[in-house]
This record gives sequence, C-alpha cells and structure tokens, in this order.
Amino acid sequence: MPLFEAFRLAIQTILVQKMKSFFTLVGVMIGVMFLIAVVSIVEGMSDYVENDFAAKIIGVNTFDVSRRANFTPNETEEQERASMRNPRIYDPEAAVVRSALPASFKSAIVNQTFINAVVPGVRPRSVQAIATEASYFDIKKFGLTSGRAFAPQEVAIGAKVIVIGSEVASYYFDGLDPLGRELRVGGQPYTVIGVIEEQGSVFGFSMDRMAIAPYTSPLTRAIRPRGDIDAITVQAPSREMLADGMEQVREGLRGFRRLGPGDPDNFAIETSDAALSFFAELKGKLILFGTALPAIGLVVGALVIMNIMLVAVAERTREIGVRKALGARRQDIIAQFLVEAATLSVLGAAIGAGLGVGLAMIIAALTPLPASVAPWSLVAALIVGAGVGITAGIYPASRASRLDPIAALRQE
Repeated sequence: MPLFEAFRLAIQTILVQKMKSFFTLVGVMIGVMFLIAVVSIVEGMSDYVENDFAAKIIGVNTFDVSRRANFTPNETEEQERASMRNPRIYDPEAAVVRSALPASFKSAIVNQTFINAVVPGVRPRSVQAIATEASYFDIKKFGLTSGRAFAPQEVAIGAKVIVIGSEVASYYFDGLDPLGRELRVGGQPYTVIGVIEEQGSVFGFSMDRMAIAPYTSPLTRAIRPRGDIDAITVQAPSREMLADGMEQVREGLRGFRRLGPGDPDNFAIETSDAALSFFAELKGKLILFGTALPAIGLVVGALVIMNIMLVAVAERTREIGVRKALGARRQDIIAQFLVEAATLSVLGAAIGAGLGVGLAMIIAALTPLPASVAPWSLVAALIVGAGVGITAGIYPASRASRLDPIAALRQE
C-alpha cells in the first residue's frame, strides 16, 4: 500500500472517531508539552548564563583572583577543606598581581556584601555595597544616566562619595534628583555623585540595587573588617591574552608566597569559563531529571495508543477480512495500522509542542526563569511522537495482519 494512501485512510479514521482519537492524543500531548517546556527553560537558562550572567556577574575577558573559587562543581570535601585553609589576600598580594600584568590589562580590587542603606524618612533597605576602584566602571562597562563615576584621585584620598544603581535611586530619592544627596551605608554618610543605567536582573536578583564607593573609603572596613580583599578583578584586552595574564599572575603569587614546584596553589584564579562549566554540568542534570516526568507521560501515551489500536483491530475485524479477501497483503494491513498509530501520535506531539512553547513563554513571563525554544527540540518532539506511535502500533498491526480472512468475514 502506498504511504500516501495509508496516511489518507488514517486521517479518515481519525475524523470518524473523534472522541476516541482525542483521548489517544492526550498522553503523547501532555508528555511532549512538558518535555518542550523543560527543554525550553533549560536552554533559556543556558543562553542567559552565557550571555547575561557571565557578562554581568563576572565580566567579559576577565578573571578574578581570590582566596577560594566560587564555582567548584567537582570539588571534593578534602579539597574544600584545603581551600578554606588558604591564606587571605591583602594589599601586598594586590600589588604583586598588578606588577605581574602587562600595562594593557585593567584591574580593580573589589569588596562586596549586602548592607542596609539609610536615608532619613525612608525605611532602611539592603543594598549590594561594593568598595572598589575607578577602573571597575570600565571593566564592568557601566554607563551612567546622570552624574559621574568617582575618579582615581578620589580613590587615593578615600573620598566618601558613592555611585548608586537605578533601583536604589528610585527607592531612596523617589521624585528627587539624587545627585549631591546623602546616603548612609555601613553607618557612614556618602555623597551621591552618579546613577548607573538600568542593568536588569539575573535569575530574579536585581543588578540595580548596588551602591559603589571607593575602596579606600570606610565602606571597605564595613565590608571586610579584617582588612583583607574579597577579590581582584582583572580584565584582558582580548580573549587571546586572557590565559597569558592568568599564568603571569599565578607565577607572581606563587613566588610571593614561596610555593614550591610541587605545592598546589593556595589561591584561586577564576574566569567565566568556570561558571559556564559548572552550569553545563548542572544543565545535563536538569535535562535528565526534567525529562523523567514527561517520559512517563509518553510511556502512558504509548500504552493508551496500543490499547486503542487493539480495540480498533477488534472493532474492524470484518473490514480487515474484506481487505484481505480483495487482495490486501499482510504488509498492507501492517502499514495501515502503523501509519494510523503514527499519525495519531505525531498529531498529539505537534499539539503538545505548541502547548509546550506556550507554557514556556508563560513561565518566562510570570517567573524569573528565562525560556528559549530550541528548534531541535521541536523536531525531536515530532520524531519522538512518531516513534511512540510506531512502537505502540507494532503489536496491534501485527495482530491485525495475522487475522484469517475467512474468520474475519464471519465476524459481525
């Protein structure tokens, strides 16, 4: 039997038995819907991490020098204890880092934590307090909507000036020009000299709640009472020069700390690749666990299709007998029922894919989770749908093809 003819008969049967066909579609439809939604959210998170998270949180062509790494997906308990014993980083180490770098590199000491900010008449609120240097604005590529960033001269004298995010400006100085006004952070008053343009959010965390003051101001003592350094952020002029810069810094710090050739580093040098590799591992697990439930739905859908097709074989015994008596071969009967089962499941997969895309968009609109529909997932959904239908239809089709035409014709 030609494939087109088998497909035409399948469509006719589906249209005649609408209610039965609908319930046959439900299992595959639900399974594919959640499969598409899960894959879209995971893909969206992946794109978000690579394009937004890495750029906003870590920076472009940058690496951080710190006491211990922030992203350690395969770290053992012993390695974690060892990293906790690493010595803290102080100003002498920062000087070593800078002396090891070529002049074309940029660097900034960065200390940060969350501290309540206070303005008279406004309820105190936690802000991301950052004590850093003037080069930090260039490294992070922060643009300002008003005012200016603090200058190296203000860092040198420890000026009590501060640059705030747009959310901080709107919360504490609603309807007012924040420039020149006072914001108390960590118990000290700072004069607002600039407002950073809106940065958006990362996984629901607002990037506009920051307040940035010079590293030499009292804010550093409020953030790091021991006087140590949270991290030194370094930016290379290009991606190609990043690895060389990291190696030069590593050699400089190892020499300063008198580490032998066989001694491990007692500090961390971390790029955005560490965060991306951490998420890549997490992404695989999310897809694995996220597709487990839809897979159960597809199995249920396959069982429903098999049962429906077995009922169809029983109901259409006489039809099968007539077709065989008129010369239909066994493979024609098999093709008819397999195409019918595959058509049902592909139709269910197509509807489920559309609903899955819609569900992913709704989740992206109502929650902090991003969503990005991967074209391959739509193709995979249709292939899976066809596979489920063919697999579920093999036994009913085989059973139909083995019917004795004489016995089938006697069936009422």
